[in-house]
Amino acid sequence: MTRLINAIRLRLDGAGLWLAPLGLRLLLFYEFFNAGTNKLGAGSEAPGWFAGQDFPVPFGLLPANLNWLLVTWGEILAAVLLLLGLFTRFAAFTLVVITTVAIAAVHWPESWSSLSQLWEGYSVSRVMDDDEFRGNFRIPLLFLAMLLPLLFAGGGRLSLDRLILRLTDNLDSDQPMVDATAFAIAALVGAIMTIWLIPSWGLVLFALAVALLVRGRMTSRPPRHADP
Repeated sequence: MTRLINAIRLRLDGAGLWLAPLGLRLLLFYEFFNAGTNKLGAGSEAPGWFAGQDFPVPFGLLPANLNWLLVTWGEILAAVLLLLGLFTRFAAFTLVVITTVAIAAVHWPESWSSLSQLWEGYSVSRVMDDDEFRGNFRIPLLFLAMLLPLLFAGGGRLSLDRLILRLTDNLDSDQPMVDATAFAIAALVGAIMTIWLIPSWGLVLFALAVALLVRGRMTSRPPRHADP
């Protein structure tokens, strides 16, 4: 029985290298491409509901029409890149930023005093309590959870990224590396995702990223390859 379970696990691992990221890429392409093309169809000028949003720095310093242009073409181009599996990590990171800014500007509660109260915003509708907006960030939060595997693990074997590595004979260097720098990058991604939402968490993660980078420099030992 143990041998059978192990054989199934190994084959699921093998198939997953090809198929697991594909479902995420296809669904995210559909969602963000539709969102971008709908904005494109609305015209080049930001509509009133968009122009009236309080975007976080640095986007709040830009003209509304420029923000509208950036998010429109950011969603469209990044979605196409995800579909093709080309520059997958860059595309996923772009959409992480767009989604996080959207949460901060549109979906985040106006005020909250505890994590349990904040969690009231995990909703698909506007939850009102005491005449205050409690947020509706369930769907964008799910998008973030779907984007993170593509950001960290890439588009998988069935992608143009993988084909480029094969054509350029760089497959040997395409091995995961586990060291302090790897976790520093992960902490930095977390900082970028939280700094606009819960600044104290973002600052802590940023400090952790710096500490891990320093540790990596001080140890300067060869990084350990991750288990396949």
